[in-house]
Amino acid sequence: MFGFLVLLVVLATFVTATGWLALNRQAAGMAAYPPEGQFVQVGGHDVHYVQRGTGPDLVLIHGASGNTRDFTFSLVDRLTDRYRVTVFDRPGLGYTPRLAPRDVTLAQQADLLVGAARALGVENPVVLGQSFGGAVAMTWAVEHPDYVAAVVDVSGATYPWPGELNRLYATMARPVIGPALAWMIGAWVSDRYIERSIEGVFAPQNAPSGYADDIGAPLVIRPHSLMANAQQRTDLREELRALSPRYPALTLPIEIVHGTADDTVSLQIHSEALARDVASAHLTPLPGIGHMPHHVAQDEVIAAIDRAAQRAGLR
Repeated sequence: MFGFLVLLVVLATFVTATGWLALNRQAAGMAAYPPEGQFVQVGGHDVHYVQRGTGPDLVLIHGASGNTRDFTFSLVDRLTDRYRVTVFDRPGLGYTPRLAPRDVTLAQQADLLVGAARALGVENPVVLGQSFGGAVAMTWAVEHPDYVAAVVDVSGATYPWPGELNRLYATMARPVIGPALAWMIGAWVSDRYIERSIEGVFAPQNAPSGYADDIGAPLVIRPHSLMANAQQRTDLREELRALSPRYPALTLPIEIVHGTADDTVSLQIHSEALARDVASAHLTPLPGIGHMPHHVAQDEVIAAIDRAAQRAGLR
């Protein structure tokens, strides 16, 4: 009995310490990386956005574990001379709250961002999505074809893929055990692990100097963001299984940019398939480039944006 009581005390202490540390890390992260933009409400739900520049409208949608800072780090400043650029935090990430604890769909994400764009007066936009954002951009095109001029798909996840789901994300997406795991990660994950994760997503290139300090990685390890990210990533494959058969009906300009050395999202499974299935899609493979061409091959991504705008008659 004494041993059992000791175990309970140790467990209670660990749980308390985990909660305290996770909340403190969350508070510190939000203090260090406050919202860099403004908020617009869609049906009573806040959406965080950054809007800069003048010209035809361009919407940027970030990938998994991301936020507006992935684009404002350097890309936005290179576009504001000829586009009005609007960058959104997807729900559950950055400073846009989750839509629900679980079962948030691509269609619901696209609906929210479309509603936010309309509320901001965005007109006939070119919509760029990177990685997971590519899935949202394609959902936007499929579900709201009257409110998109063109799509730019950068390393986008757009088709179902073979193999096992990531066990960490699949576990974190489950009830009860998922939140417990998210709070543990939020409390105890090391800064070095985060640095290695950033290095991994850029491989075989290196992250730009200052990127890790600017991106706001502490925002990603907040428990609610971890859970939202896990749910979205775990559900993505089956959602794409239902979405991708609808692509061939699309006729709008689609520019695809994808690195040949991307081992996060497969060029063949996703971008080559999209170029094959949609007559209006044009693929630009980037030899030797990994998953983050909007940083390491920025000229090529900007050229794809300009081509999309020109094909849509906006330039």
